[in-house]
Amino acid sequence: MFRPLIVYIGLRYTRAKRRTRFISFITLTSVLGIALGVTALITVLSVMNGFEAELRERILGMTAHATISGRDGPLRNWHSLEPLLALQKPVQGWAPYIEGQVMLTADRRVSGAMLRGVLVDFEPRVSEVAQHIERGKLEALKPGEFGMIMGEELAQFLGLLPGEQVTVITPQMNATPAGVLPRLKRFTLVGTFKVGMYEYDRNLALIHLDDAAKLFRGEEGVTGLRLKLDDLFQAPRVTRDLGKLLGSSFYVADWTKAHDNFFRAVQTEKRVMFIILLLIVAVAAFNIVSTLVMVVTDKRADIAILRTQGMTPAEVMGVFMVLGTVIGLFGALLGAAGGIGLALNVSSIVPWIEEQLQVKFMPGDVYYISELPSKLVWSDVLQITGIAFVLSLLATIYPAWQAARIKPAEELRYE
Repeated sequence: MFRPLIVYIGLRYTRAKRRTRFISFITLTSVLGIALGVTALITVLSVMNGFEAELRERILGMTAHATISGRDGPLRNWHSLEPLLALQKPVQGWAPYIEGQVMLTADRRVSGAMLRGVLVDFEPRVSEVAQHIERGKLEALKPGEFGMIMGEELAQFLGLLPGEQVTVITPQMNATPAGVLPRLKRFTLVGTFKVGMYEYDRNLALIHLDDAAKLFRGEEGVTGLRLKLDDLFQAPRVTRDLGKLLGSSFYVADWTKAHDNFFRAVQTEKRVMFIILLLIVAVAAFNIVSTLVMVVTDKRADIAILRTQGMTPAEVMGVFMVLGTVIGLFGALLGAAGGIGLALNVSSIVPWIEEQLQVKFMPGDVYYISELPSKLVWSDVLQITGIAFVLSLLATIYPAWQAARIKPAEELRYE
């Protein structure tokens, strides 16, 4: 039967006497071990949540949630689809585009790039590129003027500033008296953008849709329509419905077909990291076993006296479970506080460390994101703290059971 005396004795054993200083030191290391494990687990999962959220935001901020293209070639008469799309509630916006791989050359430097033709009035409906323009503005792309806006990293590589010219080399060929030559066209750089993702900042350039049609000889139509949905996670269902509605002459795809494997890999990595770091918490939690075994060994005579005074084996077991529970609870709560503090401030702590050490932990040309993001999910905090506490509680069972088996007569025979 539960009695306050059990809690009192369990809490009393957490305080050290002179001859049990070493046991108290082991107890402190158990608490710190659990705290460090919980802190590391919360921080790492928050960083991975931040990575996933940033990647999804940046990738889907520049690419479409869904696309409609022609089944057998360019999408012709795309304006005829607008009344139908306007009736679809999940579709928030759409924009035509013409896209192709090209080579860009300027000042004896050459780089491959994805060239995308867009309409200035439609593009903000489906992408956030206008919000990330560093120099110039999206409205500077005017038909017939052959202006270009490219990623900041790409412009730096080519050594270009707004107002300077860049030559575009397309895969299409021109038949000339000198032979078959690739098509060349000069464009003027009118702006740069920086979305903070190397894949786009280094490899994407935008021009006006009419200029792209002339460049790629796509006067008959566009590559397709890019769609923005109100809920990107419903993209597979929406694209299936649109595919049935539009018929077999159109091909409708969603972002999961292009990026699903990538996000699945992030989720898998997150689960693996959770399991690996949880093992650290488990090792720290089971340090409680050694701590309680030492306490039981030191307190055998006390346990025998308590038994002679009427304490049952179950109550003796409860005393040491209280002791282990206090260690685990304090360690879990301390770790949760440390993990929350780190997760909320990691975006400012890491730049400070980089500045002090003069290093860059995540260079943009290697990683998708050059900053360390963090997104604290409270359900993760509760889950991790709860698991750490449960592991600590399980670790108390064996030492407490051993304490309950102590026989008073044998322990007090020589006292």
